Amino acid sequence: MRLSSKLRSIQLIITLTFTAVTVAVAVIVSIMLYGKFANTAEENANLNMQQIIEQVNYNLELYVKGMGSIFATAEKQITTSQSIDSPLLYERMDTLMSSREDLVSVAVFTPQGKYVVGTPGQSMRLNTQLESQSWFTTAKRTSEISYSAPHIQNLFKGRYTWVVSISKMIQYRENGELKTGVLLLDFNFRTIDELSRQVKLGKRGYAYILDPLGNIVYHPQQQLIYAGLKYENVEPVLEYAFRSYLDESTGEKRFITVRTLAQTGWKIVGVAYYDEIVTTKRDLNQFLSWFLAVVLVCVIAVSVFLSWLIASPIRKLERTVKQVGEGDLNTPINVSGAYEVEQLSKRFNMMLQRIRQLMDQIIYEQETKRKGELEVLQSQINPHFLYNTLNSVIRLAERGKTDEVVTMIQSLSKFFRISLSKGKNIITIQEELDHIRHYLVIQSFRFKNKFRYEITAQDEVLQYQTVKLILQPIVENALYHGIEMMPDEGLISISAELKDGLIIITVSDNGLGMSKETMNVILSGGVKSGSGSGVGVRNVHERIGLYYGREYGLTFQSEIEEGTIVTIVFPARLAGEGMEEQKEETNR
Repeated sequence: MRLSSKLRSIQLIITLTFTAVTVAVAVIVSIMLYGKFANTAEENANLNMQQIIEQVNYNLELYVKGMGSIFATAEKQITTSQSIDSPLLYERMDTLMSSREDLVSVAVFTPQGKYVVGTPGQSMRLNTQLESQSWFTTAKRTSEISYSAPHIQNLFKGRYTWVVSISKMIQYRENGELKTGVLLLDFNFRTIDELSRQVKLGKRGYAYILDPLGNIVYHPQQQLIYAGLKYENVEPVLEYAFRSYLDESTGEKRFITVRTLAQTGWKIVGVAYYDEIVTTKRDLNQFLSWFLAVVLVCVIAVSVFLSWLIASPIRKLERTVKQVGEGDLNTPINVSGAYEVEQLSKRFNMMLQRIRQLMDQIIYEQETKRKGELEVLQSQINPHFLYNTLNSVIRLAERGKTDEVVTMIQSLSKFFRISLSKGKNIITIQEELDHIRHYLVIQSFRFKNKFRYEITAQDEVLQYQTVKLILQPIVENALYHGIEMMPDEGLISISAELKDGLIIITVSDNGLGMSKETMNVILSGGVKSGSGSGVGVRNVHERIGLYYGREYGLTFQSEIEEGTIVTIVFPARLAGEGMEEQKEETNR
C-alpha cells in the first residue's frame, strides 16, 4: 500500500511525465529531422548529379554543333567550287584546317572508295579497307550527316589519331562534270575525352558515353571494361533518352542519370554511388543519437530537481491538513514555497475561521436557491402567457396575416427554447438578449404595436454568462405597469456593457414611472407584478445575489410620468469559471 502511494506521489509523477513528454518530443523531432535531412541529402545528391550531367550534355551538344558547322562550311566550299582540283579550293581547305586545332583531316572519296581530294599535304595509305569502314558505309546508306564512334584514323600516312569521323554524300564538279562522292571530316577525340574527364560525381562517381548501338564511346575506366574487370549494365540505358533510376545490377546501389545528344544519338550516363550518400545519413544518425542521450540526462536531472522543489511544500501542507482532518480545526497552516502553495495555505486558514459561519449561510442560501429554481421552472412555462399568445396567433390567422403568424410562432418557439435551455440556469448574455427580443416581438403583436423597443450590446459582452430570465420580469413590469396605460407610444430600451470587470445591463422605459415609496419596497416583496411572469423583480434580485454575492443585483431610478430605469450589475464571468466557486469567493 505504501509502495503504491509512493508510485502515485506528485514528485514521481512530475518527474516521469516531464521526462516522458520531453523525450517523446525530442525523439519525434529527431525522427522528423532525420527523415527530412536524409531525404534532402539524397534528393540534393541526385539533383546535383543531374545538373552535372546536364552541363556535360550541354557542352557536348555545343561541341557537336560546332563540328556540324565546320562540316557544313567544308561542304559548301566543295559543292560551290567550279572544279574539285582548283587551287582556290585547296587554299580554302587549308584555311579551314588552320581554323580548328581539333580538325585532323578533310577528304572527298568516290562511292567506290577512290581518294579525290583532301587536306593539302596528305597522302593515302595502301590497304586501308576504306569501303568497309563504318563512316563510309553509313554515308552511302543515308543522305544525312553521320557521326562515327571514336576510332583510329588509318587513312593517311604518318597519322594514327583517335578521331570521330563525320561523313555525308555530296556532289562536286570535276572537269565540268557533276559527280557524287563522300565528304569526310575527322575531329580529334581528345576534346570530347577532356570534357568527359572533368565530370566528378562524388569520390567514386563518373560519367561515360554510349553510341546508339550500346558501344562505349568513352569510359574513364575503359581499360578495365576491355579487360572484363568491370561491367556496365547498358540495357536499361538504351531504353530511354532521358532517365534517372537506381541500379543494383553490379551488386552496389548506384544512381544512374541518362541524357542523349540530339545530333549523334550518344548517351551521356552519370554514375553516383549510394553509399556516399548513406555516409551523410550515418553521420546525421550518430549526431542525433548523441543529442538524444544528452537530452535524456539533462531532462532527468531537471525533472528531479523541479519535482522536489514543487512537492516539498505540498508534503508539508499535506501533513498539516491531515491534522485538521482528524478534527483539530484550530490548527494553523503556515507553509512557505511556491506562490500557489502559500495562497492555498492562507485560503485554508480563512476556511477554518469561517467554516461554522458558512455552514449556517449555506443552509440559508441552498433553501433560497431551491425556491428560486422552483419559481424559474414555473416561469418557464407560463400558461397564462402561452394562452394569450396563442389567442393572438389565432386572431392573426383568421385575418389572413400569414407573415405575422409565422413571425409570432417562430419567436414563441425560440422564446421557449431559451427558457427551457436544457435545464440549465446559466446562459450567455447573447442568449438572454435573444430571449427578451423574442418576448418583445410577441408582445408587440399582442399590444398592437403600442410600443417600440431597442436592444444594444457591446460585442465583447455577449460571450459572458448570466443567470437566465433576469430581463423578462423587468420588461414585463415596464409593459404592464409603465406603458400599457399610456396614451402615447411607449419605448423600451435595453443595453449591455462591460465596465471594470462588471456586466451592466440597463432597462429603461418612458412609461408612467413609480413613486419613491414604491421603489423603496419593490425589492422587499411589497410590490409584485400582478399579471407578469410570476417570478417577480424581487426574485431576480435574490437570484443575482445568490449566485454572485449580496453586493450585486438591481437598482431603480424612476420619476412619475417620466419613466423608469432599472440597472442590473454583476461580475463578468466566462464559461467554465464556475458560478458556485465565484459565489463563495464573493461572500467571503
